[in-house]
Amino acid sequence: MTKLEDHLEGIINIFHQYSVRTGHYDTLTKCELKKLITTELANTIKNTKDRPAVDQIFRDLDEDRDGQVDFNEFLSLLASVLLTTHDNIHKE
Repeated sequence: MTKLEDHLEGIINIFHQYSVRTGHYDTLTKCELKKLITTELANTIKNTKDRPAVDQIFRDLDEDRDGQVDFNEFLSLLASVLLTTHDNIHKE
């Protein structure tokens, strides 16, 4: 695999590392999303300890309002984080 393909697989594996904990194995509950954010994106997303901020992220991601975040909805968070990281790298 190429380096990019390896990273893509890594993202999928991290999503599933958290999604299999409770509920449906292929979606994130609010608790699972919070754990993923606070563990895997602690240096990237500010206010990860702030419950209202995490609740808002969850509401924004849960497009179909089913109380869970599937991988497709999770991609919105990744795209946003990736764009912010890209912009921050160019500011340095």
